[in-house]
Amino acid sequence: MSTTTVDTHCPYCALQCGMRLAPKSAPRAGHAPADAVAEAPAGAPAEVVERPDFPVNRGALCSKGRTAPAVLSRAVRLTGPLVRDAASGELVPAGWDEALDRTAAGLARTAEVHGRAAVGVFGGGGLTNEKAYLLGKFARAVLRTPSIDYNGRFCMSSAAAAHQRAFGLDRGLPFPLEDVPRSGCVVLVGSNPAETMPPALRYFTELRENGGTLVVVDPRRTRTAEQADLHLRPRPGTDLALALGMLHLVVAEGRVDEAFVAGRTTGWPQARAAAMAHWPELVERITGVPVPQLREAVRMFCDAPSSMVLTARGPEQQAKGTDTVGAWINLCLATGRAGRPYSGYGCLTGQGNGQGGREHGQKADQLPGYRRLDDPAARAHVAAVWGVDPGDLPGPGRSAYELLDSLGREVRALFLSGSNPVVSAPDAARVTGRIASLDFLAVADVVLSETAAMADVVLPVAQWAEETGTMTNLEGRVILRRRAVAPPPGVRTDLQVLNGLAARLGWEEGFPVDPEEVFEELRRASAGGPADYSGITYRRIAEEQGVFWPCPETGGASAPHPGTPRLFLDRFATPDGRARFVPVSHRPSAEEPDAEYPVFLTTGRVSAQYQSGAQTRRVDELNAAAPGPFVQLHPQLAERIGVAEGDPVAVTSRRGRAVAPARISRDVRPDTVFMPFHWAGEGCANTLTNPALDPVSRMPEFKVCAVRLEPAARA
Repeated sequence: MSTTTVDTHCPYCALQCGMRLAPKSAPRAGHAPADAVAEAPAGAPAEVVERPDFPVNRGALCSKGRTAPAVLSRAVRLTGPLVRDAASGELVPAGWDEALDRTAAGLARTAEVHGRAAVGVFGGGGLTNEKAYLLGKFARAVLRTPSIDYNGRFCMSSAAAAHQRAFGLDRGLPFPLEDVPRSGCVVLVGSNPAETMPPALRYFTELRENGGTLVVVDPRRTRTAEQADLHLRPRPGTDLALALGMLHLVVAEGRVDEAFVAGRTTGWPQARAAAMAHWPELVERITGVPVPQLREAVRMFCDAPSSMVLTARGPEQQAKGTDTVGAWINLCLATGRAGRPYSGYGCLTGQGNGQGGREHGQKADQLPGYRRLDDPAARAHVAAVWGVDPGDLPGPGRSAYELLDSLGREVRALFLSGSNPVVSAPDAARVTGRIASLDFLAVADVVLSETAAMADVVLPVAQWAEETGTMTNLEGRVILRRRAVAPPPGVRTDLQVLNGLAARLGWEEGFPVDPEEVFEELRRASAGGPADYSGITYRRIAEEQGVFWPCPETGGASAPHPGTPRLFLDRFATPDGRARFVPVSHRPSAEEPDAEYPVFLTTGRVSAQYQSGAQTRRVDELNAAAPGPFVQLHPQLAERIGVAEGDPVAVTSRRGRAVAPARISRDVRPDTVFMPFHWAGEGCANTLTNPALDPVSRMPEFKVCAVRLEPAARA
């Protein structure tokens, strides 16, 4: 264990807030005042110290970040491999050789009997770039299977697809967060950073302090919406119509930036025609947003000297999410609010490495460097780095939900790393059944998650503070997490696990266990690709507080590329350098309320829990703040079904039933209920959600489905 503080980053969301870790007895002079230290939870080997010099969070941390060392405790995490005992059916302790032997044999046996594509790999948006890179290499070079995807598909894939269509390149934010307070107006669509990434809220507070305006689009009155100058509350699933209605008014009121449209875009006539079919009164009927509010939003956006639109899961986790984001991008392009300082469209990525995780090979259709798997030149480049024949690399595979839905049929064995789909996948009961039907399941994780508990082999791996590696935050800033403490003796890193499996499957070399060595290979594999990391090194990251990609290797140490904090200022990443308008039109959600299921359900997060809760639900302080699931419903709806505050409510969709206590509030629309999705069991919100997929991004429609409510019997 280190005897001094170590600069590192939070293990949770895509802000990747800077923090320092200190052993309990370590001196902290010169780093932070005593009151900036979070008391280490019982059994944790380290404590968190503020790191005010890191520019993203400037020392601020949410409750999850402050308590992150709690999961380092041996009392709450896995400390040795487990295997399924054939006689008892229980998971029992095993040695590493047995666990790796059984895993390699299970994967090899399935490939031999059912073909290579019958072996699947499912990754996670929290894996470091090094892990994501080697996991993709393991799937495509060792297993030679197309069946790989990751849970980041459930995060920002619709925004990524819309980014690619419009700009030719996908990076969550094309500018650093420090630009947000300098803008004149920000439209925040389907995002609640006060709960999901609290240290980011200061950027919106500073925006207003600087004289800018904040427009929040959200069906609920969230803590973020309370800060807004204007809050638009559309019906769930109607964000696309809302954006088109605003663009209609931009045209009707003569607010189009004709010079920008002519000089830097293509496709405007078709997009304009599509928007003009969405006149304000029609949009009011669809969305429930009054026309005067629609006009006021347009005035705020267009009268400001610069403006941004930032989206999150609200508009993206829909079966029309790509088109919805595209409509907001069209609004930015038509008004000249893209490719200019303090203006543009951006996505607030959710998972810690949702950005880097797909850039380097976990996603079903991509190779490292954000290269397309179906591009012969990309295949040749990566194959040369890996030392394989390009023809041996498989083609694109299924998207995340489609991969999970194929388990037990087309895909018969699965290696899963850093994900908990039993809780996090849509139509979770169906996915759980598919996992149960597998011939073989191996899970590499920090804790015994609900998914790991179903495995044939459980491989305990090191976590954020126990290993070094890079992450790419929502700005495209590549940062460095450093090892601060040693993992328990029975725990190995993911890189060691992949090394051991690859060796057993015939690859004695090519899978280093040193993360910096892996990153050096990643640099070569990404060189020349859209997400070019070749000019980034561990040393530069440490010296520069992170480096923004793309960062090609140009003049070497004497003249390194500075990185790219701001994209598109000179040209967009399309062949002709112009942004592309894409004509889109509103369409209903895949499932609308009806007589049998008359209420909208939407889902989201609360500040004290994270994603499937596999880690945060093991932290006492966080459980005290957010002890369990709930159903937020309007007083009118509560009265109609006959429930009071705290009463158990049964929520039923066409896919399943969940029960949780009522939380009665006027912050939610009368036609809508909200459930957080962090819990398993009878309160699992994703038992209800709709797996209908966006045709472009393959994003499931988490944010909109139809349900009915009734009182449930008390336990």
